[in-house]
Amino acid sequence: MEYRSIDNIDIYDSPNLDRHATQMAKGRYLEIVTDREVRLLEDGYTGFIRTEDLAKLQFSGLVCYYPSVLTEIEIRQRIPDVVAYIQAASQQQNEYLWGGTVPPSYDCSGLIQSAFASVGVWIPRDAYQQEGFVLPIRLEDLSIGDLIFFGTELKANHVAIYVGEGRYIHSSGKDRGRNGIGIDLLAGVDRISQTYAEQLRGAGRVTHCYQA
Repeated sequence: MEYRSIDNIDIYDSPNLDRHATQMAKGRYLEIVTDREVRLLEDGYTGFIRTEDLAKLQFSGLVCYYPSVLTEIEIRQRIPDVVAYIQAASQQQNEYLWGGTVPPSYDCSGLIQSAFASVGVWIPRDAYQQEGFVLPIRLEDLSIGDLIFFGTELKANHVAIYVGEGRYIHSSGKDRGRNGIGIDLLAGVDRISQTYAEQLRGAGRVTHCYQA
């Protein structure tokens, strides 16, 4: 049975509710797996919610959520609005929030997912999942709206979106970044740009919608 959220809901990664995993924005769909365990239908993400947040769910029937099916051309046509969403988010007072997908504060992949979702394009939740989902491209072939991934040799743990002229915008944390949304340079000489340049893994292009 499917439910629709009537308010924003925090999702945790264990029944202990001691670690934020993600957020469910108002209007999203989920199914209840067991007790307080839920699965978000747009991206297949699972987690746990507080008992009191069950009141924020509205039964929507057996079949309500229909995943988007868009062509690559249709997705590319929506890229300017994806970038505009992120630029607008950067103008609000914000800070880096682990698991954040709801304005004003986001984590890196939450910002990217929310921006694409705002134009009807669903992509996976976490940076490493997004890296596996996109079409890999060479850095020299980057165009506005492509995703750039950072991390270790084993796994992507950070993601940004390319905005042209060697620049990318992302939500970065306190230790290595800006504690919020900002623009950095692929070939920059400042501390933040250099830090992420050392962790650069590659890039990719969103060419289809996620089907959970």
